[in-house]
Amino acid sequence: MDRTKSSYIYAGLAIFFWSTIPTAFKISLRELNLLQVLTIASCTSTLVLLIILLAGKKSGLVRKTTGREILNSAILGFINPFLYYLILLKAYQLLPAQIAQPLNMIWPIILVFLSVPILKQKIKRESYIALFISFAGVYVISSQGTPFNPGHADLTGVILATGSSIFWALYFILNVRDNRDETVKLFLNFLFGSAYLVIAMTITGEWQTGIGPNGAIASVYIGIFEMGITFLFWLKALKLAHTTDKVSNLVYIAPFISLIFVHFILHESVYYTTFAGLLLIISGILIQNRSSAK
Repeated sequence: MDRTKSSYIYAGLAIFFWSTIPTAFKISLRELNLLQVLTIASCTSTLVLLIILLAGKKSGLVRKTTGREILNSAILGFINPFLYYLILLKAYQLLPAQIAQPLNMIWPIILVFLSVPILKQKIKRESYIALFISFAGVYVISSQGTPFNPGHADLTGVILATGSSIFWALYFILNVRDNRDETVKLFLNFLFGSAYLVIAMTITGEWQTGIGPNGAIASVYIGIFEMGITFLFWLKALKLAHTTDKVSNLVYIAPFISLIFVHFILHESVYYTTFAGLLLIISGILIQNRSSAK
């Protein structure tokens, strides 16, 4: 099989699994609280990444990690999975899946504006246009079918869903500046994140709360396919691709596919404004990407 076909297969697998995650979030949150879901998912992801490390004979790279790199992983692990997913899951508690998932997608636009103080980059005019279009999409999605009579969506949930993109963009910038092997970085980040979550569970006494089987299974699924191997599938797809731009743009199919799972599994009636808002957000991101490419 040639590289191009292999690239699209890996990309297709990543997109499929990412499309199922909003549904898995809602199923897990029906039976478990935030900390329970995230702790199970993060610990599962850490175990999966450890297995991948051992299978790839990269455990030696972990032992070579410097003190500075350990500190970097401790900081990154606090941002993601600890802080980022706590905020995002809270948004999923307050909003329908079809609303929470696309609102989180504006992170590429936020990334550009965070790069100004962190990477000392200049903002182009197209970035402001992209930001305006994407936030118009946020408004349309949060209207929940009534764009001329908004206010139906939980405002706190909308703020959390969009605000979580700030922490993901920050994590992305700091992670890209770390030149270690991707699997090693992910493993150590999630190892620290899992430690923080276990500590939080102990302090709050959440260990004593019952854990439903469906919620536990959904949380394990999230750990494997949202936080674990799917990201590595995506990196593999980009590595095999002759040009990454065509493969990269495929990721924007995921939120539309996720609406199918949301409708048929969660039985949410999909608003026409969800489609319209998604198109606006993705249009803003593509404008930004084109500007960056230039």
